[in-house]
Amino acid sequence: MKNGKSIPAFKCSSCYVCDSPYVQIHHIIYGTANRQISDKYGYVIGLCQEHHTGRQGVHFNKQLDMQLKRMAQEHFEANYGTREDFIKTFGKSFI
Repeated sequence: MKNGKSIPAFKCSSCYVCDSPYVQIHHIIYGTANRQISDKYGYVIGLCQEHHTGRQGVHFNKQLDMQLKRMAQEHFEANYGTREDFIKTFGKSFI
């Protein structure tokens, strides 16, 4: 870790997309191996049902999915390590 800054304050109290107060927690970098690592770095975000698992949801909307992954990677690179460190931690780069 570069400078020990705290976990990012990604928006979890309302939907990141539409501001609905009814949210599900989404692991930005998901998958069996990455869920715990996403938790460790705070790379989770609140999404309403529609923007999480619905037709417009992050699991079906590649553009939204990549936007969130890039946001997490940019935060990691600014606060914890290099791009190479990110790749070692999460398995690949999204930028």
